[in-house]
Amino acid sequence: MLHINDLTYRIGGRDILSEASAHIPKGHKVGVVGRNGAGKSTLLKLIAGELSGDGGSISFSRRARMGMVAQEAPGGPQTLLDNVLDADTERTALLAEADSAKKPGRIGEIHQRLLDIEAHAAPARAAAILAGLGFDEAAQGRPLSEFSGGWRMRVALAAILFAAPDLLLLDEPTNYLDLEGTLWLEDFLRRYPHTVLLVSHDRDLLNNAVGAILHVDRGGLTLYRGGYDTFEETRRERQLQQERLRQRQDAARKHMQAYVDRFRYQANKARQAQSRLKALSRMQPIAEAVVDPSVNFRFPDPDELRSPMISVDRASVGYEEGVPILTDLDLRIDAKDRIALLGRNGNGKTTLAKLIEGRLAPMTGNIQRSGKLRTGFFAQHQIEDLHPNDTPVMHLQRLLPDLKEAALRARLGTFGLIQDRAETAVRHLSGGERARLVLALITAKAPHLLILDEPTNHLDVDARQALVQALNDFPGAVLLISHDRHLLELTTDRLWLVADGKVTPWEGDIDDYRRLAVRNEPPKDGVQASEKDRRAARRANAQARQRLAPLRKTVKAAEQKMSRLQVEQDRITKALADPALYRDTPNKLADLNQKRAQTDKAISEAEAVWLAAEEELEAAKV
Repeated sequence: MLHINDLTYRIGGRDILSEASAHIPKGHKVGVVGRNGAGKSTLLKLIAGELSGDGGSISFSRRARMGMVAQEAPGGPQTLLDNVLDADTERTALLAEADSAKKPGRIGEIHQRLLDIEAHAAPARAAAILAGLGFDEAAQGRPLSEFSGGWRMRVALAAILFAAPDLLLLDEPTNYLDLEGTLWLEDFLRRYPHTVLLVSHDRDLLNNAVGAILHVDRGGLTLYRGGYDTFEETRRERQLQQERLRQRQDAARKHMQAYVDRFRYQANKARQAQSRLKALSRMQPIAEAVVDPSVNFRFPDPDELRSPMISVDRASVGYEEGVPILTDLDLRIDAKDRIALLGRNGNGKTTLAKLIEGRLAPMTGNIQRSGKLRTGFFAQHQIEDLHPNDTPVMHLQRLLPDLKEAALRARLGTFGLIQDRAETAVRHLSGGERARLVLALITAKAPHLLILDEPTNHLDVDARQALVQALNDFPGAVLLISHDRHLLELTTDRLWLVADGKVTPWEGDIDDYRRLAVRNEPPKDGVQASEKDRRAARRANAQARQRLAPLRKTVKAAEQKMSRLQVEQDRITKALADPALYRDTPNKLADLNQKRAQTDKAISEAEAVWLAAEEELEAAKV
């Protein structure tokens, strides 16, 4: 179906793809994965003909129809349904010709072809796709111009799905979808009858909707069978094998080099030494397995806060006076809560998040917050609101002006912004790096409650997994809105459903909600076992947080004690540096020296306690 042969593509003299090759058989559904900036979107544009390669070739079946979502959202007075129907260009052309055709023979051919392509069923099929992506019957009859850019991008996705090309290219299609839309798309792609190349960082989508993974890494392409979990396991085993081979090769090189160094100038051994020297020159070094240090996050630990942190009593909230979006809200958030908000986009999840965070006041009823409560709010617009010419260090310095640059860099390093990335202007950072910067900024003052509204849209799979780990290590409360089911399942314990103007507890789990979202269709074979595994993982994460809480408390207390003692040590050191002390007050000098010795000893003891607690905490995480 699709042949990529020795493909090379360069930007600014740097190879994005270098003699990369892959073969995708007809009818295969393939997930395209790789780190941010690896070249995934570039590959799709090269296949679509939007870019031209610097070498190699791309070919596919001559008669195959290819489709890719346009980068610009559709607009204008045309209705959503008509826009989607027009995506089937053959049907549109035949219907137009049917109105003007005169020859009976041609009229018969047109109507026969319309029957063959089931043109009569097209409106119902288009309506079903739009409904799956969140548009009800009334919305489908409204003009495109009435919708925001994000919703119109959904229409563009619906149009390409309706056109059903032989080669379907999708680049991060879930970025504009909610959880319900993502679940529907997963089910649609699983049943799609043609070839699919899907760029995505959604682990569940890559596990359930595709049968192979194309890995874009360091300019090359490698095709793996199976979903994402299988790919990760296979790649990990290959990396271990590569590392073993590298270690064996290093040992052989050292052995041969030692022989050469010892015997190259001895006449009776010179020939053997020369032979080993040639062998060394021919030996191709095996690269060390690459470990990216930027895929680790760590949120600062807040001080303890009594529950409830927030309580909402019979409140309503909205943006326009007299037109509430949510009513009769009776909610409570405690210090250790992990809550996911479910519900379609437009039902009020972000509105509820803004009420909880304090950006919206209740129209009626009351909301009580702990007086010491600190919150960190992540929203998509914050990524766009960053100052493009400022560096991450400059952004963080505005929030923490008392910290030295080394400390600011250390903070940024806990979000993967390491080395030169901390001093790079925001306009030159990738979308994932900007998202990490926003996470660093919203947690700069150690919030008790993290409110995260679609935090993963710009993060690759490894960074998403790092976020999972960071949230599970975080001892505070979390309120999460996300279409990433893997993130929701592994980091949250409670589910709230936002629908029909109300917020109610969802008594089932994410998989129960999935079955509801895809109209109660039974899960595919093998899913039940993974559902049990994920539920067990959620329970384990909750138990781990509870188990680690005392250790975290010990670490924090030791850190606070060391900080107090170091302040006292600095005060004594400054007093001892005063020349007048030695001339005028010898008794005070002896007293200060004694206090200095006591303080030094106390700091050493506190450091020992802190180090032991840290080691115990790290061991408990494993």
